[in-house]
Amino acid sequence: MQEEAKYLRLVEEKLAGRIEELNEELAEGAREVEEMHDYFWENYTEMDEYGYENYDNSQALLQQVNSNNRLLDLRRKLRKMQDSPYFGRVDFLYEGEDQPESHYIGIANFAERDGMKPYVFDWRAPVSGLFYDYEKGPASYEAPRGDITGEITSKWQYKIRRGELVYAVESDFKVDDDILQEELSKHGSVQLKNIVRTIQKEQNAIIRNTKDPILVLQGAAGSGKTSIALHRIAYLLYHDRNRLKANDVLILSPNRVFSNYISTILPELGEENIREMSFDFFAWKELRGIAPDCEDCLDALERRLSAVGKRYRKGRTAQTAREAAAGKTAVIAGGDGIPAGEEAPQDPERIWDKSSKEYAGEIYGFVLELEDDLMRITDIHYKKLHKTAAELRELFYWKFPELPLLTRMDAVMEYVVDEAETLAGRDFSDPDKQAIRDKFAAMYETRDIYRLYRRFQKKLGLKPLPNVKPEKRRVPYEDLYPMLFLKYQLEGCGSRRKMRHLIIDEMQDYSYIQYQIIAKLFSCRMTIVGDRCQTMGSGARDVTRFLPEIFGKNILLLSLNKSYRNTVEIAEYAQGLIGETGIENFGRHGRKPVHCAAATPADAVRAVLRYARTEGLNTEQAQEGADEDRSFETCAVICLTEAEAEKIYGLLKTALAEQGYDTGHGLTFVNRNSERFSRGITVTTFYMAKGLEFDQVFSWFPETGAVEDSGDAELAGLLRQARYIAATRALHELYLLEESADSDV
Repeated sequence: MQEEAKYLRLVEEKLAGRIEELNEELAEGAREVEEMHDYFWENYTEMDEYGYENYDNSQALLQQVNSNNRLLDLRRKLRKMQDSPYFGRVDFLYEGEDQPESHYIGIANFAERDGMKPYVFDWRAPVSGLFYDYEKGPASYEAPRGDITGEITSKWQYKIRRGELVYAVESDFKVDDDILQEELSKHGSVQLKNIVRTIQKEQNAIIRNTKDPILVLQGAAGSGKTSIALHRIAYLLYHDRNRLKANDVLILSPNRVFSNYISTILPELGEENIREMSFDFFAWKELRGIAPDCEDCLDALERRLSAVGKRYRKGRTAQTAREAAAGKTAVIAGGDGIPAGEEAPQDPERIWDKSSKEYAGEIYGFVLELEDDLMRITDIHYKKLHKTAAELRELFYWKFPELPLLTRMDAVMEYVVDEAETLAGRDFSDPDKQAIRDKFAAMYETRDIYRLYRRFQKKLGLKPLPNVKPEKRRVPYEDLYPMLFLKYQLEGCGSRRKMRHLIIDEMQDYSYIQYQIIAKLFSCRMTIVGDRCQTMGSGARDVTRFLPEIFGKNILLLSLNKSYRNTVEIAEYAQGLIGETGIENFGRHGRKPVHCAAATPADAVRAVLRYARTEGLNTEQAQEGADEDRSFETCAVICLTEAEAEKIYGLLKTALAEQGYDTGHGLTFVNRNSERFSRGITVTTFYMAKGLEFDQVFSWFPETGAVEDSGDAELAGLLRQARYIAATRALHELYLLEESADSDV
């Protein structure tokens, strides 16, 4: 232990010395910038008339500013290392050598000077793979000059806090389970934490994969999918700095709260943050010239949840439940009962899954039909420009057949105008060109994507979107991406070539048509992660069945079946909800989920106040068998709909205010407009909680038995998914508050 403490002191001294050097270099750099500014203002009137000197001075100033910024980044990284310079060590006996060499592993490289052996190796360095992938014994790693072989003689794990060594543990095996157990037992955070201390072998293989252009990871809830995706980006940025920058990477993010939740990972790992975008927002931007208002997925989900909630409450009486169970009534979409033996009226909207491969195929077929149906090709006569309809058809169908239908006539027009200008030896004026362009555009019956989509709906026998003025158009979510897909088929889309890597999280929430659009937009490398069980629909959804068809053979499908987030008791309860088997739960035990009937929102609030162990909010500490001295940092009350969550939030706020608690801190309502959540109690919906985690979770949903007895399969499926998602958010404790006729509180 003395040797370990001695090495830590050495590293800290070297870090402090290098930081002091950086302070001096930065001060000198700031003086250089100031002097350059002074020189410019004193001499700019005398600089040469061609601007060469001005240009040279500007370039020198830019180089100095960039140099200062690099030094600032390095100083920030080294200051962060002062708290915990490293977390692991691997002693490696290189083949042909007599003595093993010690390699300390941390968040970043640290050497006294460039070219010298680092005191600490970056966790992404080739040699660091030994720490994650091997036990004691023969091992190898891939270095730039080839495979390096040898033997691991020992492995150590450290905990260093505020520059002090808390412990040093020799681990002959993998990343030690005791260390992992300690990490997983910690309080939840309002932002996702890096996992470099506890990366497991199977996770490390995914993070360090540089060969496969498209990596798809199907993982169980709590398997670390999002962390792995972000650590993989950090690894790729480290290893491909010449070609890959942070602004070359984009993540498709479900909402702003999730974006904020993951925003500290890359900076913690020494990298800049990457751009994020909601795919729904992107679709709206693409269609806003066609329809100014587009429903997003949360609008659509709330619409569905509101409808099924009404059906549940309408049929909540015991009599209705008994009748439904006996088959005397059937509950349908409108909530009306139909006598047994009679068929429900057919809803044409239910014939088609508008996100499916079949629906996309129908759009393809419709576009082919429009090749003839949409066109009215006629002779063109304008001044000295003359083309017959037959000549124009030849150009339209045979000269430019590869161009999208609605842009093809523009190419024909340009060709014809160029030809006429060449023959005439003069150019048409801009007004002339516009007049010619108008004549060519008139050969389309319409170029309005909204009208064409309505025509497509009529062709399939579906109720079309309303025929309203453009400024009053609103596109339902189920039609949003099919309409965008049709637009791209007819107009083209152009590849987002600036993107070199795309991350898609919650892959199960993207449809076949959405992936087709993504494949058209992005030709870059991708990391796609998700869990087929965590859908916002009424059942599991495995998109890996069709992704190879869309992205081709350059795709690698992987799965992670070990869950680390929840205690065994919570994980087994959650997996039992959906009948999921084959998941290995990390052996961290805790309290069994607590069931509590809560007939009203007020009952639910009383239960939260009774059991919450978030400091300052807990009013009773009345938990049997719990460690009453221990408080949690994060707690969530998770509801089915936004309206229910808002009701709970209001009641909680009132109750806490009556107790003299400052509700401005420690109580947060999270909805689609939120940016982040804070420590304390968060009240939200199951779909906004997806991807997040909390120490304690209170889920308040309709009573399971009543829903199952109602005979409403859609409601039962949605509720099951909501319960599963809510349960898998809980790190340590789960309380199941059921909206039932009776109450336990």
